[in-house]
Amino acid sequence: MTWEIALVLGILLVALILFITEWLRMDVVALAVLGVLAITGLVNASDALSGFSNPAVITVWAMFILSDGLTRTGIADILGTQVLKVAGQREVTLTIVIMLTAGGLSAFMNNIGVAALMLPVVVDICRRTEIPASRLLMPLAYGSLLGGLTTLIGTPPNLLIDSALDAAGLQGFSLFDFAPVGLGVMLVGTAFVAFFGRHMLPNRPTGMGSKQRSQRNLRALYGLQERTFMMRIPEDSLLVGKSLAASRIGSAVGLIIVALDRCDKIEALPSRKTILEGGDKLLVQGRLDRFEELRRWGEVVIEREAPLLKTLVNERVNLVEAGIADDSALVKDLLNHTDFRRRFGVNVLAIRRRELVRRVNISNVPLRCGDCLLMQGNQEALDKLERSPEFTNIKAVDEEQLTEVYRLQESVFVIRIPRNSKLGGQSLAKSRLGDAFDFRLLATFRENVLQLMPEPDELLLGGDLMLLQGRPEDLDELRGLQELEIDSDVSPQFNTYESDRLGLLEATLNPQSELAGQSISDINFREKYGLELVAIWRSGQAIRSELDRLTLEFGDALLLIGPRKKINVFSKEQDFIALTAPAKPGPDLYRAPRAGIIMLGVIISVLMGWLPIAIAAVLGATCMVISGCLNMEQAYRAIDWRAVFLIAGMLPLGIAMQDSGTATFVAGQVMSLLGDMGPWTVIAGLYLLTALATMIIPTAALVVLMSPIVLSATAEMGIAPQTAMMAIAMAASASFTSPISHPANILVMGPGGYKFSDYIKLGVPLTLIVFVTVMFLLPIFWPIVYIK
Repeated sequence: MTWEIALVLGILLVALILFITEWLRMDVVALAVLGVLAITGLVNASDALSGFSNPAVITVWAMFILSDGLTRTGIADILGTQVLKVAGQREVTLTIVIMLTAGGLSAFMNNIGVAALMLPVVVDICRRTEIPASRLLMPLAYGSLLGGLTTLIGTPPNLLIDSALDAAGLQGFSLFDFAPVGLGVMLVGTAFVAFFGRHMLPNRPTGMGSKQRSQRNLRALYGLQERTFMMRIPEDSLLVGKSLAASRIGSAVGLIIVALDRCDKIEALPSRKTILEGGDKLLVQGRLDRFEELRRWGEVVIEREAPLLKTLVNERVNLVEAGIADDSALVKDLLNHTDFRRRFGVNVLAIRRRELVRRVNISNVPLRCGDCLLMQGNQEALDKLERSPEFTNIKAVDEEQLTEVYRLQESVFVIRIPRNSKLGGQSLAKSRLGDAFDFRLLATFRENVLQLMPEPDELLLGGDLMLLQGRPEDLDELRGLQELEIDSDVSPQFNTYESDRLGLLEATLNPQSELAGQSISDINFREKYGLELVAIWRSGQAIRSELDRLTLEFGDALLLIGPRKKINVFSKEQDFIALTAPAKPGPDLYRAPRAGIIMLGVIISVLMGWLPIAIAAVLGATCMVISGCLNMEQAYRAIDWRAVFLIAGMLPLGIAMQDSGTATFVAGQVMSLLGDMGPWTVIAGLYLLTALATMIIPTAALVVLMSPIVLSATAEMGIAPQTAMMAIAMAASASFTSPISHPANILVMGPGGYKFSDYIKLGVPLTLIVFVTVMFLLPIFWPIVYIK
C-alpha cells in the first residue's frame, strides 16, 4: 500500500464518518473532500472542479427542471389521477396501481418529485376508502424508487454509472438499456409488496390514517379536542386595557388564542396587539392543567418590608460578570433560564450590551458575542465558568457596579407564599413561572434558614419567603389570570365560525426544503404565515406541548390552524406539501401540451442519437422556461442544489481512487475473497455491499465510490464492466431499508405515521427480492462478456 492509497482511504474514512454522524451537511462534506484532494495533490485543479461540468451532474439538474415543468403544467397530475380512478377501493389493487403509476412517472421524472406530487392524491384516496395511510404511503415511496430503475434518466445513480463508463473510455448505456432488468424488478417488487409485503406494513387507523385525516376529524386525530376551552375576561379584570401579549395569556404556558368573541363579533387568531376589554371571550387551545398551576401564583403576597432577607443574600451571594466569547455556541440563542441554570449552574440576572443594560424580559433577547452577563452562582459553578469556552473576561462585580451600572436593587423583591396555599408542594420549574414572567429565584427563606439559588425542581412550602428578580408589576398580570373565568364547553358561535372561516391544515416538509433543522421558534409560523402551529406528528405520536423548543425534521407532519385565506396562501408554499389543503388553483393545463411535447422531444432526440443526453436535457429545460411552463425563479428552486454539490464534490474522489491505485487495491481485496468463486459471485458480493451501504451513505456518493472499484475488479477478471456496473446501479437505487436511505422514504414517514422499524420490516425482504430478481435477469439480458 502506497502513501497515496493510504491518504485516499483516510479521506474516504473521514467522509464516511461525517456522512453517518451528520456532524456536517452532506454537500459540505463533499465540498470539503474536493478541497482536501486538491490541496494534497491527489488530483489537479482541473480534475477537482471537473464534477461541476460532468455530463451526469448537468443532466441531474436539468432533469429537476424538466420534472418540475411537467408537474406545474399538470401532465403528471393528470396521468396519476386518471390512472388511480380505475383502481377501485380494494387495498391490493390500489397498492399495485399506486406503485406502477409512481414507477411509470419516475422513469422520466425525478422520483422525489413524483412522491411529493402523488402524496396528497394518495392521502385523499385513503380518506375516501377509509384505508389507513400507513398501508399505502410506503408502497408509494417504494414504487417511485423502483420506477427509477427502468431508464437512464430515472435516477442519478444510473447517470453516474453511465458517466463513469464514458470517462473510462468504455461503452455507456442508452436511455432504455436499463428497461429489461428495471421493468422486471419493478413488476416483481410491486407484486411482492401488493400480495405479501403489505401484511408487514403497520395498520394504524388511529395514527395518520385515512378517514381521520378529514378536516372535520383532524382535531380528534391530534388529540386537540380535550385541549380546547373558553376564557372570559371579567368586566373589572386587571387585564382590561392590556394587550394580549402583555396579559401573558398565550405565552405563559404555550396557549394559542384561536379566536376572540367581542359583542358577538368573532376575530380569528387575534393580533398580539389586540387590547382586551371586559366581557371578551377567548377560544383557547392548550393544556388547561398547566394554566391552572400558573394561576395559583396570583395568591402570593409581596412583602414590602423584607430588608433582612435582602441583607442576608447580599452578604453571601457570589456575582460575576462574563462576556460571550466570539465563537460561543450561545450566540443568537435566546436565554432560557431553566436550561441555562441546569447547564451552567448559575442565574443570569442582567445583560449589558455596551451602555445598554437589560434587567427584565431578558429571555427575549438573542445573545451576541461581546454581551456581558451578570450571573449569580456558588463558587463551584463560577469556577466551571472559568473553564467554559462559551465565556470570556470573567470577573467579580462589586457593590458600586451593582447599584450604579446594573441597578439590580430596582428589580429585586420579596414575595410570601400563604400558609394554606395550593402552591405548597409545587416547584417553580413545573409552574413555568420563570419562563412565562422572566422571574429568577435568587433565594428562599424557610424557618430562619436561608438557601441561595435553590434548584428549579425543589418543592416550595406555604410560608416560604422568596427573593425574586423581575418586575413586581408582573404579579398584577398573574392576578389577572387568576380572575379569568374558564369554561370547557365551547360556545356554538365558535363552532360555527371554525367550520365556516377558520380551518385546519396538515402539511409536511418538502424534501428540498431548507427549513429542516431550524427551530420552530425561529421560523415563527404566526408572523411569517399568519397561522399557528398546534401539533406535530413525529415517530407515530402527536406532540402538542412546548413546540417552540423543537426543531423541524424531515418526515414531520404539521398541524396548523388559521383563517382559510391564510391557509390557501400557505398551501402554495414551496417548503411544504399540503396534505389536507382546501381547494387550490390547479396546474396550468393550458401549457400542458407544450410540456409534453418538450419532454417527448428530449426522449426522441436521445433515442435517435441526435443529441447526448446532457445536451438534450439542458435544451429541454430551457424550452420549458421559454414556453412559460415555469419561470427562471421556479427553475432555480426546482433544482436540488444539495444533490448537485454532493455529486460534483464527490466525483473527484472517484478520480483520486482510480489514479492513486486505491480502486485497484480495494478490488484486489474483493477478488482475494470472492475471485475464486467466479464473476457472478463477485458481482453478487459487490451488489450486496452496495445495498448495505445505502443505509448510511448517500446513493449518489456511494455510486461514485463503487464505480472505480467495480471497473478495477472487472478488469482483473477480464470481463466487460457493463453487467457489474448495472448491478451496482440497481443496488444503489433500490434504497428501501431505512427512512434516511432516500428522501422519498422520509417524505412519507410523518404522513404515514411510520417508525424506523417499519422500513426494516418491509425494506429488508424487498431488498432481498430485488437482489434475487436482478441476479436472475442480468444473465438473460446482460450476460458476462469476456475480453480477449
